[in-house]
Amino acid sequence: MTTLAALQSAFDTLNHDYLAVHKTKEDLFWQTYMATSDDHAGFARAEAAFKDFISSPERLAAVNGALEQLDALPQSAARDALIHGFAGWRALFRSNIIETPEARALMAELIDLESALFAKRRDYKMQHVNDNGEREDATLSMLTTNLGTNRDEAARKSSHDALLGLERWVLDNGFIDIVKKRNQLAQSLGFRDYFDYKVNKNEQMSPEALFAILDEFEARTRDANHRALSALADRQGQDALSGHNLRFHMSGDVTRQLDPYLPFAKAVERWVLSFRRLGIQYRGATMQLDLIEREGKYQNGFCHGPVPSFFDQGRWVAGQINFTADAKPDQVGSGLRAINTLFHEGGHAAHFANVTQNSPCFSQEFSPTSMAYAETQSMFCDSMLSDADWLKRYAKNSAGEAMPDTLIRTRIEAAQPFAAFNERMLAVVGYFERALYALPPADLTPGKILELARATEQRILGVAVSPRPLLAIPHQLNQESAASYHGYLLANMAVYQTRAYFKREYGYLTDNPAIGPKLAEHYWGPGNSINHNATLVRLTGESFNPRYLADSCTRSVEQAWADAEALMAAAKTRAYPEVFPDRLDATIRLVYGAEVIADNADGEAAMCRRFEDWVAQHYPASVH
Repeated sequence: MTTLAALQSAFDTLNHDYLAVHKTKEDLFWQTYMATSDDHAGFARAEAAFKDFISSPERLAAVNGALEQLDALPQSAARDALIHGFAGWRALFRSNIIETPEARALMAELIDLESALFAKRRDYKMQHVNDNGEREDATLSMLTTNLGTNRDEAARKSSHDALLGLERWVLDNGFIDIVKKRNQLAQSLGFRDYFDYKVNKNEQMSPEALFAILDEFEARTRDANHRALSALADRQGQDALSGHNLRFHMSGDVTRQLDPYLPFAKAVERWVLSFRRLGIQYRGATMQLDLIEREGKYQNGFCHGPVPSFFDQGRWVAGQINFTADAKPDQVGSGLRAINTLFHEGGHAAHFANVTQNSPCFSQEFSPTSMAYAETQSMFCDSMLSDADWLKRYAKNSAGEAMPDTLIRTRIEAAQPFAAFNERMLAVVGYFERALYALPPADLTPGKILELARATEQRILGVAVSPRPLLAIPHQLNQESAASYHGYLLANMAVYQTRAYFKREYGYLTDNPAIGPKLAEHYWGPGNSINHNATLVRLTGESFNPRYLADSCTRSVEQAWADAEALMAAAKTRAYPEVFPDRLDATIRLVYGAEVIADNADGEAAMCRRFEDWVAQHYPASVH
């Protein structure tokens, strides 16, 4: 007869074996994506080993056997904890299982195809004309920022042309083969196509259920989007709606006006202080942040955890977490992008540092962790950066002057009419990917795919080509994030539902010390042991409700400004708590590739000063 001790030993072995294969893969992921290593073959092997582990029918069978044996044992706290942990492993294996030799072979081929494309993509150079009229190599972040802030139309067009060139390059360098292989994999497992496979696996819903939500949101925001675009065309001419002009006319001059109040060098300090005042803690995690653009480095922010947090038979295993941005500190708008990345990826890190279950399977970003659930945590944190009271409290220029009310109003006047457009920029990717994977193999050609991309942008965004062309979005190149982008929109729906709850309960969000502990208890602690909807019910008492976001998108400028005035007025009279955590409870290293810029060994204030000094030394033009 199997004893409880034997089952505990098997459970512990499973946890530790997973940690070993997961950390090996994640360390190589970081090194290759940060361009500190070119061991793409080693990363592909580690990725394949990880996939083999989480998709093993043999491990699933062993877990099912352990659960059957536990059911037969007398009830006890130790037995129930093991049932909970093994049930987590069962969910992970079921969501990643690849049962047939054919499918496992296809997965291995897919990993090799993606690894080859990634290696080539790292060497692909894009160029544009910058704010000084100089032609330079540019990352995705630099292109996007230039599109939104450069006053010269020809320079903006150079950035958009680079994105369109990237689309063509992707299609000519292996992406189509990857799409075909993904569909082969999904169909070998009994799904219609890869989109069907990913939505079912990641969000535990069918594409039909997903698009019932997306279609309702699209219908609710359609008129607001149309009004904003028509008004812009009436004011600035039809050419304002072109892909290279739209972002600039939506916010370009405002971003430039905001820049002195949101300098890049101050972003780390403002993140640290704001999160501490929210009561957010990292439970002893070790964090590595690589925030500045560099040749060969991956051109999009992300957060991954080589060591997931969990209780190992009652002993706390703190998380080890890496996150990155791709900012160019001396570019206009880089400070705003940096603080947004720190709040977003720092929100992910807070989530994964605070999962308090008894196995690492509950505290990792892969299925069965829902992308919508994971992104709710990060997008809730970065949503506060648009709040007037946060801007008033944190956005200050070099003279220490707070952002004036007139600029906050100007920002609202520029942004609020396009709130619907910006959310539809999230939705359009899901509509495109669903149609892409449904194409007959004969139609998977560069011309047909580009035609589909432009038609989808016209239908959902209302413009002939998006400021961010669909195939220039990097998420589609990696199978973990491919066919998942709709998760950002689902997450933002949950974000606005969460914001509404905190406003009802407390009246405000900025520097509210109740928020961190509430999120840790209701959203972060359970990890993926419960689904996204259950976390919302735990905190808000209400099931998933997409209407809060739709209502926010369709507010008038006058309504949005009235809300902002009320926030600022209340903040002036509010007695903020003077006692809050004096540190984030994390070991933090700010790095530039292999170079350590600063760490918090001597405290977070010293780390922030060293970071500011490094930025000033290497990017003197960034200092206002």
